[in-house]
Amino acid sequence: MIAYLTGKFSYKSPATVYVDVNGVGYEVNISLNTYSKIEGLTEGKLYTYLQVKEDAHTLYGFFDVTEKEIFAQLISVSGVGASTARMMLSGMKPEEIKNAILLKDTSVLESVKGIGKKTAERIVLELKDKISKISTSAAGFANAGNTLEQDALNALVALGISRPAGEQAIKKIVISEPSIISLESLIKKALKAI
Repeated sequence: MIAYLTGKFSYKSPATVYVDVNGVGYEVNISLNTYSKIEGLTEGKLYTYLQVKEDAHTLYGFFDVTEKEIFAQLISVSGVGASTARMMLSGMKPEEIKNAILLKDTSVLESVKGIGKKTAERIVLELKDKISKISTSAAGFANAGNTLEQDALNALVALGISRPAGEQAIKKIVISEPSIISLESLIKKALKAI
């Protein structure tokens, strides 16, 4: 298993980063939290989780170990796949997820697209004891060359949101809050508006 990658960020988007490690480029799927942390960096270290399936090997990257540990715990729950866990980590900070689980606040978990009442209850039930052992720390990104709205739309599509639904949510947020300048804020608000 690949524990981490250290190298240059040759390409960054809110959902994917290419890490050049001595001339070998790794495509790494990331959350919005990780993107916000590496947005201004040209190189760095990402802790990774390699998911091996019959039809694909997918690498997920995290700015800190805490986010990686929470991701691994989330995907251990029946009904929560890697895409859903990444969506949760894009909509909420790791400490918010941990607190919601510890406080048994299923409504906070249900606010994430793809998490229903039963799944939220299952997450709390299965992880309440395990998650308390994870120490949390703060975790946050943008891509030059595209407009803020286009970057946000690309991130939503990469997270599995349909393009029309993403466009509609982004337009709704931009109209209601024209002064929004943070890509992370726009994506989070769009995720909640879907």
